[in-house]
Amino acid sequence: MIPESILEKIPHLPESPGVYLWRDREGTVLYVGKAKRLRSRVRSYVAQDHVESVKTRALMLAAANLETIVVPTEAEALILEANLIKEYHPKYNIALRDDKSYPYIKVTVSEPFPRVWVTRHLQDDGSRYFGPYTDVGAMRRALNVVKRLFTVRSCNFDMPRQMPERPCLDYYIKRCKAPCILAQTQGEYRAMIDEVLVFLDGRTDEVARRVRQRMELAVESLDFERAAELRDALRHLEQMSEPTAIMTIEGGDRDVLGYARDGDDAAIALMRIRGGKLLAREHQFLENVEDETDAAVLQAYLAGSYLPLEDRAAELLVPFDPEERDLVEASLQRSKIHAPQRGPRRELVDLATQNARHLLEELRLTGEEAEERAGDPIYELQRQLGLQKVPRALVCFDISHAQGTDTVASCVWFQNGRPYRAEYRKFKVKTVEGIDDFASMNEVVTRYFTRRIEEGKSLPDLVVIDGGKGQLNAAHAGLSTLGLSAMPMISLAKREEEIYMIGRSDPLRLSRRSPALRVLQQARDEAHRFAITFQRKRRAMRTVTSELLKVPGIGDAKRRALLEAFGSLQGVREASVEAIAALPGFGSKTAERIIAALRESSPIPTSDPS
Repeated sequence: MIPESILEKIPHLPESPGVYLWRDREGTVLYVGKAKRLRSRVRSYVAQDHVESVKTRALMLAAANLETIVVPTEAEALILEANLIKEYHPKYNIALRDDKSYPYIKVTVSEPFPRVWVTRHLQDDGSRYFGPYTDVGAMRRALNVVKRLFTVRSCNFDMPRQMPERPCLDYYIKRCKAPCILAQTQGEYRAMIDEVLVFLDGRTDEVARRVRQRMELAVESLDFERAAELRDALRHLEQMSEPTAIMTIEGGDRDVLGYARDGDDAAIALMRIRGGKLLAREHQFLENVEDETDAAVLQAYLAGSYLPLEDRAAELLVPFDPEERDLVEASLQRSKIHAPQRGPRRELVDLATQNARHLLEELRLTGEEAEERAGDPIYELQRQLGLQKVPRALVCFDISHAQGTDTVASCVWFQNGRPYRAEYRKFKVKTVEGIDDFASMNEVVTRYFTRRIEEGKSLPDLVVIDGGKGQLNAAHAGLSTLGLSAMPMISLAKREEEIYMIGRSDPLRLSRRSPALRVLQQARDEAHRFAITFQRKRRAMRTVTSELLKVPGIGDAKRRALLEAFGSLQGVREASVEAIAALPGFGSKTAERIIAALRESSPIPTSDPS
């Protein structure tokens, strides 16, 4: 029930850009959103039932107050929204999760005499941060070069307010030029810090050029010791300036984003390319993304994490457009967004996407939510089908019968693209007579999921049906009766390998070389093999039973004894009279009668007419 105070506010809201905040009864901010037209956007919350969105429905049940902030433009609303989300951390917003496990190099440029050190905490204090360094060794090498090339002070004095009477040991071993006693002026020190920033920013070629000039000047002034030090540093710089990217493309600087998503979590990898070389990879985890589109998640990252960065390239490559591309691009100002579909730029995006998938898998494995990594084909299947959750676990159903008799079904379980036989299941169809694949599929799917729910077992991420649209609709009707209509479900028709999806009239056709299609084909073929094997066994058992029960004096108990002793009808037929007579409850006359009856009967067909 929407409070009356909120309903009274809505008609008086302006149709102008702004930000709105939903609060609960205690005043806690639940959600922050931006709007091009405040009144229309807020009204949409109270004018709908939000049946499809669990998160929005929960938000409106908890909301008790509404606050709005009007701004001049929609771009300013986007920036304000990102700042308010960082300040309040609302429960129902996409959460940008800070990663505290990786270190940064911090340069305190706001100080008159800046310092350089390692930190794991980002603060909005005017300093420059470089990282995060997922490779701590690379960070230490960068710091060693800074110490070798630049005489950055290591003391903690608040200069120039605090100035010691004499320099420390670093001055005497030529690690510092003692700005603390003004042996080095503030201007000279700041010029050196500017070079440190250039180096940490990845422009090692420019730093190497300056070092080479200093080395030549040292040689001219006959300072050979200093020249040797600079020569060694130059060699180290040249090694660091070698390309670290497998691929290089024309042009200058660019940032490349990769994106991976699994249910309520997402990961974005940012690759910084400067001068055609891959210099760094940063990443961000996002939480609470359920019920949000991929475009909305990408926009939340751009507004909350990428926009505040000082070092942004002129070109930003993304896997797909954010929700409001023009608005985001206007906020980024000097950066242009491109979503390449092919060519070298797309290969860079694919490389970044592989990094994002790797990071997301690490998160899952660390959190013990997965036992092994999902491969690229599984992520490709997620992308092709438009699934929010990675289909790590999928089940496939198939129906098999022999001209309307002995109808059975199979369910095979694939985990991360591989068969997981411990979860295979087979069914005898009980309620359907004759040939009716639709009704059979409905019965089997309903029975399978009813039992898993009753036993409290995990449910698959994707359901695959062997068949066309009719089988798919019958299976989906079974899920709907159990309240599982939102579970992702598709069918794969064998003739043209067409994929039918709920709510989509036209089938989806993937390339025959698509790894995602191969995963579906393997599951479908395995379900068919398992079903037909069970169906053949059932039919053979029924034939054996009917043949043995025709023999006078043979009931169920003796039939079971014969099959346990000789394994099959053919084994009984080939057994000697003495061997049969030796069984408990059998005699010579009974054995002779059985052998005579079986040898007069016709051979049993073993081929599968289907």
